[in-house]
Amino acid sequence: MGFLSKRSLLYALCCLYLNLGVARDTISSFQSLKDPDYIISNGSAFRLGFFSPVNSTNRYLGIWYNKISVVNYFSVVWVANRERPLNDSSGVLTIYEDGNLVVLNGQEEILWSSNVSNSVPNSSATLLDSGNLVFQSGTTGAIVWESFQHPCDTFLPRMKLSKNLRTNQEIQLTSWKSPSDPSTGRFSAGINPQNIPQGFIWKDGHPYWRTGPWNGQFFTGAQSWVPDYHSGFTIVYDKEETVYATIAYLNAIGLSKYFMDSQGNSMVIHWDDEKEDWEVVGFTPANECDVYGTCGAFGNCYALSSPICSCLKGFEPKIVEEWNRGNWMSGCVRRIPLQCERVNNSSDGGGKEDGFLKLEMIKVPDFAEWSYRTKDDCRKQCLENCSCVAYAYDTGIGCMSWSGNLIDLQKFSTGGIDLQKFSTGALDIYIRLSYLEFENERNLKVIIALTVIIGAIVIPSTTYFLWRWMTKKRARKNKSKESLPSKNLNDVKPHELPTFSLEELATATNNFHVVNMLGRGGFGTVYKGKLHDGQEIAVKRLSRSSGQGLEEFMNEVFVISKLQHRNLVRLLGCCIEGEEKMLIYEYLSNKSLDAIVFDPLNQKHLDWKKRFNVIEGIGRGLLYLHRDSRLKIIHRDLKASNILLDEELNPKISDFGIARIFNDSENQANTKRVIGTYGYMSPEYAMQGLFSEKSDVFSFGVLLLEIVSGRRTSCFYDDQQYYLSLVGFAWKLWNDDNIMALVDPTIWDPCFQTEMLRCIHVGLLCVQELARDRPTVSTIISMLNSEILDLPTPKQPAFTERQIASSKEPAQLGQIKSSSCNVTITTVYGR
Repeated sequence: MGFLSKRSLLYALCCLYLNLGVARDTISSFQSLKDPDYIISNGSAFRLGFFSPVNSTNRYLGIWYNKISVVNYFSVVWVANRERPLNDSSGVLTIYEDGNLVVLNGQEEILWSSNVSNSVPNSSATLLDSGNLVFQSGTTGAIVWESFQHPCDTFLPRMKLSKNLRTNQEIQLTSWKSPSDPSTGRFSAGINPQNIPQGFIWKDGHPYWRTGPWNGQFFTGAQSWVPDYHSGFTIVYDKEETVYATIAYLNAIGLSKYFMDSQGNSMVIHWDDEKEDWEVVGFTPANECDVYGTCGAFGNCYALSSPICSCLKGFEPKIVEEWNRGNWMSGCVRRIPLQCERVNNSSDGGGKEDGFLKLEMIKVPDFAEWSYRTKDDCRKQCLENCSCVAYAYDTGIGCMSWSGNLIDLQKFSTGGIDLQKFSTGALDIYIRLSYLEFENERNLKVIIALTVIIGAIVIPSTTYFLWRWMTKKRARKNKSKESLPSKNLNDVKPHELPTFSLEELATATNNFHVVNMLGRGGFGTVYKGKLHDGQEIAVKRLSRSSGQGLEEFMNEVFVISKLQHRNLVRLLGCCIEGEEKMLIYEYLSNKSLDAIVFDPLNQKHLDWKKRFNVIEGIGRGLLYLHRDSRLKIIHRDLKASNILLDEELNPKISDFGIARIFNDSENQANTKRVIGTYGYMSPEYAMQGLFSEKSDVFSFGVLLLEIVSGRRTSCFYDDQQYYLSLVGFAWKLWNDDNIMALVDPTIWDPCFQTEMLRCIHVGLLCVQELARDRPTVSTIISMLNSEILDLPTPKQPAFTERQIASSKEPAQLGQIKSSSCNVTITTVYGR
């Protein structure tokens, strides 16, 4: 009895030890881990416990960095029950009666299991300082299961991504479905060991990005990885015919990891202790050319050219019409057959040998065939084999040759990361061409010389007639001008808008590297840059695939170059070279309003005084556009992402791509092309194409409610029956006499209750359904500053609710609740 008493006491003490949340690193067969308890690895590097992702109430068992207090998308390195979440805090991690490590819910259902086939006596699970959870026998110490064999989206040191060449068993990373949903997403990453090992990211099982061949030191095509991490990989062939990759951080300081996000982007992120935030230090795909096969067969992709795709010399587009429209997937075909093909297909045995065209600084194509030969023998072997269309040589790899189509060929610039520090870096490749291509090049020089001579005679004589024709055409055009100013670069005087060269901007942005990307919108991507004089800038690069981009670009150049106000972003210049069109703005360090006010981690930096200052500043900027500038401007796309913040968090309205200029006598206009963002559009604009000052007032009202509440104008649901927009939610609280419940809890202060209530009241007046009921901006500012004390009672806004079909399941409603309803649209034809 004494022995049993001592054993019972020991068991009770162990349970108490666990339940008190005391840091330990092991769970034994008579212990369990209950939510919210946790264990910590022996060196305090990692923590194992239950967590909820941002914007989700589901609970998951996971491993995350112990030193980082916020458990989110970036800090979590492994999730157990990613496909079967808990919907409450009843989760338990324990060793089950069948000998497996399992996660149970409150009903003792198994949501996740280690699935060990053989029972393990006296087993235990230990969290190591590597981030690996190991399940091992208590008698032999043998590891029977480990989390490193079942990774999620994070690649840690000592982890192996592998493939067995005999059994085809492999270990890969798999992305989360979204930052709030750890279930398996569309992307996976791993090693393809065929011929020459390469790293791949697959999207729905198809190649999305690849590293290029492994040369014994690093991957030759992963140019966007920073050196310390690029050189940290090791590829190993073991005795069991398994090829695996591991990573070690050479010269890296602090907390860093490889991570694949839900959009298929592979990145190196580093924890900045001073900023207490993650910093991206390497990112792929870094540009359009990194996406697998962008330019099709025999197409060469160069991110700094315009367009980015071109056929290799000696090749031409397979489908010219598609190629000219920017759809390059059909690729290119050979223009002149190879000499060896003509010999094989006819009696013509004469002629010269085929030649090779050298391309430098290239990410070599996929499907390379390897052989151990010298560089000279490599060329000779390719020349003797008619099916060989290209070869390359690297001292770390040997001879590579290609037959069939050349897929995913990319030219690297000499800027950015200098791979030459490590080895040959990007490689030279030799493309096989008919000897006639080289003769044609010599003939072309003769043709060019003749063209120059003829041109010197013809051009002067035609210039006069062309000038006369252009003069007459310009005169006719001036007669047919509309009353509105023409959006033309000629309308902008040189001293008003300086121009920058493409080379200057490429240097400033490190070749438009994705690490410098500030954001992406419907008409282009914005990059941070630094000019040679040290001035920081923001470069908006127009997307070539945007159908309306040119018109919006010209419109923004014209409009914003003629405006100047402390609450409007300042345009510094533009760049137009070939198909490249860019706008250069002042750089604002705090980026856009939505990045702060909707972020649970950052919104604390915007207390009520600062938020009210932002509201006032936006109002002053809008008043300038509507009444005080020399042009009357209707913005048409006022939203949180288009409000930029400077160092003091002062707001500046940006993005005038779809703004419209009104004449002094004009109060309203109509369009069949409705452009803007759902949730911020006034009902008369969204449904009928009518816009005016009151359209911007409606958008300002939505924005005001967002700033006060800290919520996006997204979908809520009420009593399982209705979708509610933020406007509808505010209206419901107003009618329930509970409007203060709308205020963001992080900024609540009873001292400012009256001011907060007034702001919400003004916001509801701005979003009334009829335009005539909404106040003007000047009245709004007076209301906000209490110059007008008695505010009218607001009328019901438009689009406040929409009934949900009764067939919807609760799970579907939960998805609707968390989904974003901010949808930017390009063109809708109004009635």
